[in-house]
Amino acid sequence: MKNKNLNSQLKKVGAGLLAGILAPGAAFGCACGCGVFDVGSSSMFPTGEGGMAFVNYDFQDQDQNWSDSSKAPAANNDDKEIRTHFVTLGAQYMFNRSWGVQAELPFADRNFKTLDDGGDLVARHWDALGDMRIEGLYTGFAADLSSGLTFGLKLPTGSHNRDGDIVDRDTQIGSGSTDVLLGGFHRGNLTADEKWDWFAQAKFDLPVLTQGDYRPGFELDSAAGIDYKGISFGRLRVSPLAQVIFSERTTDYGAAAASDDSGYTRVLLSPGIEFHFHPVKVYADLEVPVFQHFHGNQVAADVLFKLNVSYMF
Repeated sequence: MKNKNLNSQLKKVGAGLLAGILAPGAAFGCACGCGVFDVGSSSMFPTGEGGMAFVNYDFQDQDQNWSDSSKAPAANNDDKEIRTHFVTLGAQYMFNRSWGVQAELPFADRNFKTLDDGGDLVARHWDALGDMRIEGLYTGFAADLSSGLTFGLKLPTGSHNRDGDIVDRDTQIGSGSTDVLLGGFHRGNLTADEKWDWFAQAKFDLPVLTQGDYRPGFELDSAAGIDYKGISFGRLRVSPLAQVIFSERTTDYGAAAASDDSGYTRVLLSPGIEFHFHPVKVYADLEVPVFQHFHGNQVAADVLFKLNVSYMF
């Protein structure tokens, strides 16, 4: 991305979180726009008391150099490609209709190609745990849980010092920072028959404790969209949807940061589909950038992919 110089309920919750922590591996610690995987659709919004275990798979292949609002020559950027597979295990549990908790632990598999200080193309491949997120949920604004707040921390559990002579801090899987997380969501009906719904969500990520002379930028990720719940085959409900995702990240700071080659604004269009066969939900979408503005030179992906499988208990 830059030049090199630069009681039973508690038992259930505990079991769910422990499984997420111990299982081999998106709070993702990178300046590559990974936060957009954490917003979108209403499939992860709480719907009542009880729990949900889930696994997310996300993928992006950043192989196009961008500067300002357009593609730029690859020669302007030492970094050539960042290809990443993310797998995130998580659990959500609502103690009652107002309060709940959620935890997520990501695992990333990353391929990175860049030029070293001698101008030679080098490649690195590694996999590691990412930064864990622990959040509280409040949904007591309405009886139908249509509105809610999320609040918590992102912890520096991810690797952030892999091959430091080649892999820059903004390309590490973990950020090395402890971040304050704050978010909100709302969903509602567009039609009287309740077949057409709308939803909106926003999440803020603010680093507060950092290390290694690197402070990641403040990040905002938000999404708004509509979905249709009028398709069913027996117990199977199929819901197509369309959404717009907006993402903003400020520049990184510190001696280990490349402030001139970090930070961005992006707008993505994302069609998706959800299959609900209680107690299982399967959700998938693709996210296509329609506007991007990058500070300096950064590698970007032409399309991003998301798959979520959840089980309610």
